Amino acid sequence: MGSILPTIPSNNAAIWRFGAELVPFLLIISITLIFCIIDRKTIHIFNNIFFNICIGIGVGLIWLLIPTLILILTGTMKILKVNYVPSLWLWIISAFLNIIMQELLIRGYLYQLIKENYNVITSTIITTTLFTLMHGGVLTYGIIPILNIITMSLFMTAILEYTNSLVTPIIIHSIWNIVGSIILGSVSLASDYPNLLEVNFLGNKLLSGGLCKLEGSIIVLIVNVLLLIIFTELTRKKFKRSN
Repeated sequence: MGSILPTIPSNNAAIWRFGAELVPFLLIISITLIFCIIDRKTIHIFNNIFFNICIGIGVGLIWLLIPTLILILTGTMKILKVNYVPSLWLWIISAFLNIIMQELLIRGYLYQLIKENYNVITSTIITTTLFTLMHGGVLTYGIIPILNIITMSLFMTAILEYTNSLVTPIIIHSIWNIVGSIILGSVSLASDYPNLLEVNFLGNKLLSGGLCKLEGSIIVLIVNVLLLIIFTELTRKKFKRSN
């Protein structure tokens, strides 16, 4: 989206990227607010904020660190060197804006609108399809990367239903993208995003993920499915208690 919208003109890569993320972020915020005002709906963001932040941090770290540690311990992922990244803080802010934009667009107003007019299943199918298409680059890399994107979207939706707060998926998504990509260099963002660590993935592509790195690994798929099962069951029990 950033490529077709105006951005901040600058020869500094960090500033340019910040502008490329800021403009669509502000656009999505504006559109969301307009539709919420027109329809008189509220997007649940700050419900039980401390509890949901803790869940987000805990699940986000588990989601990223379990596959990372397995790949490091098996010799599949090797850290080669530490890079110097100018304006690291600005790159992190840019990635965070992109994440908020994605979550507001997919699991914010759109998800709630479809859910209210149809049902949870329909809303989940439509928003998961859109989320997968937003990450369309993985579609050419095989079935595992595609399944990873789909199951990631599904378990984030399950967490949204469990916590009833957009804060939790935003935090989980942030840990994956910011720590996984900008810090560890094992997750792919836009090609101009830098990596603090330079890593190499070796061995069987089913384990290493090949060109997709962590996002193409079957370990991530297993963790995704486990998290999906856990939070689907927690959500089921939560709604059973409330009825």
